[in-house]
Amino acid sequence: MEVVRILDNLAGRNAKVDVDVLLVNPGSLKAVYQGLSNEFSAVEMPILPALFASYLRKQNLTVDILDAPAFNLSPEQVAEVIDENFSPKLVVLVVYGFQPSASTQNMPAASATCRALKNRNSDIKIMMTGTHPAALPRRTMEEEDIDFVCDREGPETICATVQYIKSSGGSLLDVPSLWYWQEGCIRNNAPGDLLSDLDEAMPEAAFDLLPMDKYRAHNWHCFEHIHDRQPYASLYTSLGCPYKCSFCCINAPFGKSSYRMWSPDWTIRQIDTLVNEYGVKNIKFVDEMFVLNKSHVIDICDHIIERGYDLNIWAYARVDTIRDGFLEKLAKAGVRWLALGIESGSKHVRDGVEKGRFGATDVVNVVRDIQAADINVIGNYIFGLPDDTLESMQDTLDLAIEANCEFANFYAAMAYPGSKLYSMAIENEWELPDSWIGYSQHSYECRPLPTQALTAVEVLKFRDEAFDKYFTNKRYLDLVEKKFGQDVLDHISRMMEIKLPRRLYS
Repeated sequence: MEVVRILDNLAGRNAKVDVDVLLVNPGSLKAVYQGLSNEFSAVEMPILPALFASYLRKQNLTVDILDAPAFNLSPEQVAEVIDENFSPKLVVLVVYGFQPSASTQNMPAASATCRALKNRNSDIKIMMTGTHPAALPRRTMEEEDIDFVCDREGPETICATVQYIKSSGGSLLDVPSLWYWQEGCIRNNAPGDLLSDLDEAMPEAAFDLLPMDKYRAHNWHCFEHIHDRQPYASLYTSLGCPYKCSFCCINAPFGKSSYRMWSPDWTIRQIDTLVNEYGVKNIKFVDEMFVLNKSHVIDICDHIIERGYDLNIWAYARVDTIRDGFLEKLAKAGVRWLALGIESGSKHVRDGVEKGRFGATDVVNVVRDIQAADINVIGNYIFGLPDDTLESMQDTLDLAIEANCEFANFYAAMAYPGSKLYSMAIENEWELPDSWIGYSQHSYECRPLPTQALTAVEVLKFRDEAFDKYFTNKRYLDLVEKKFGQDVLDHISRMMEIKLPRRLYS
């Protein structure tokens, strides 16, 4: 139930809405993206809370979702809305994200929300779940004003916890994957099994609990129709990732052997709902690696093609997962963008983070193959990986300029909690950000990892200058003008006028 509807329905009433579980999506677009938040960043749909809600409903629990970023609510406003309009048995802060840093960078907003809730009602029960809490469950319990942490994917732990709260008996010992306070000490239970049959566990996403008119696609996602970025939706077709890149924390809530898929039939049912009930055309497949299992991808594409939908989809792929037969089907199904994790122009640097097996020539050839199939490419590059030097980072920028993708993301390497890099950073006493918002790539407080040869300042400065060089490069701008027209060229020009202040530079 969206906030506006809550306030309209409850105006002048004394009664609050009784609900077993209230799922809260925390976050602050302004803190994370600074000046880019107004026009250029996406307003992401929190699909995981919608899936969790589906699971809880199947267990005959009442559930609602409050999406703070969609309504631009501060933590204090979130607490006010909850305190004045809800009577929840359990509030769950779902601190997940749509790329590795998104969970950690949302922790300041999540933390402030919990404090504001407890200040209003010290008896309210609060749980945190998500990539960051799962990676650092004990520290999260110690530092946050909460009662519980879930150290796995969430639904079963949330369900068992609220059933414990509602019951007159029972024991917290029976709740899998739970961290909690008991007699002044932090206790934790054994991890539970991951959900196996995703279709059965979460039969449909609870889109009806989300303010579907509030979500906005990434700017580049809509370069083919830059003035038509809404409505927009996100959808998982799988959970987890079979790869173990050392800079990535995606598997923190899942553990090993975590890769599972929803069926293509389930996926097309969700797309049917998005298209026919909400008029959605712009869709993001949130899977960490969508273009991976050939039969899974082809079956989903065939379902979409049979429906004849006119969609604008983007999804993740790897340079080494683009195979014969994929591209034609993807294009016919409406996949207009593929995001490639290219990461570095140096094979030595890629090998150091377990992302090797392809060279610069392979990257450019794969980009050209995708573009030849009439699919746009967004290249993802990382500066400041452990073996990086100024020369190897320049190799990465040179590769990006040569590949000339329709858009590019330039990241500074971060040791995200839950990644192998984070463990290495702790072991080697590398300097880390002094606040969780410092893990945001675009924040004022951003502090990347130093390398053996470079300081954090040098890495961040190179990243910011590389961004400027790429998006003012004449060859790139000529490509944009030819493919997308003057409106997109003007859009990029406005984007480049926004400079991100950095504390490291002051």
